[in-house]
Amino acid sequence: MSNVLTMYRGPKRSDDYAQAKLGPMVSFANGSGGAPSAVYVERALPPGGVPAYRAARGSGARSILMWADDGRRERVGTVVTQSATGGVARFQVLGAHGELVGTVVREKALRGRGLRTRWTVAQPGRPDSVGFKGRIVWWWLWWLALPMMVLVLVMTVFDSVPGNEGGFARAPRRIRWRAHGQVPLEFRSRGDKLHVHAPDVDWRLGAALAALLHSFHAGAWDSAKK
Repeated sequence: MSNVLTMYRGPKRSDDYAQAKLGPMVSFANGSGGAPSAVYVERALPPGGVPAYRAARGSGARSILMWADDGRRERVGTVVTQSATGGVARFQVLGAHGELVGTVVREKALRGRGLRTRWTVAQPGRPDSVGFKGRIVWWWLWWLALPMMVLVLVMTVFDSVPGNEGGFARAPRRIRWRAHGQVPLEFRSRGDKLHVHAPDVDWRLGAALAALLHSFHAGAWDSAKK
């Protein structure tokens, strides 16, 4: 049975901690493979604070902390950027003690190795899983309809944040990862849910992937100015 990961906006905090909000959380449909009911995520801000983070994310960089509870008492993982240049961003997912859980590589459309954004997910001891954003047929239909969406696209520009994908004129977003003929992972744009079909995918890697995917969407959870 697949484990379905869903992102929700996190609850407001009532204490005097540094941020008013912890950020969104990634919930798990079931606890298979040791997965908790939810993982709480937040931005790991650099020395320059929010402005520095927002400036870096425009190139594709991300830095994410993952917690087991909304009180930040137990960190379960971290997402760090190895490199982000030329439209290709490489991320490492680390465990609570700094051990490598897996890697995620995002190659932006027309800047990496194809016409569609490419996501590669790797976990030690498993074959790489490769997925492309959107199905080709839907991209063709989207491009054919593009002349009728000029006004919508203009509205999207005014509503966009650097480093995000899409907007009001949303392009195809479904991603199916493949590895040796199998589909271990699948992101469905309807409901914005990540389906983990392979039981041996580490739940921390799944949570990190969900957080990364949503950080590249319009209205991204990590793009707030405060």
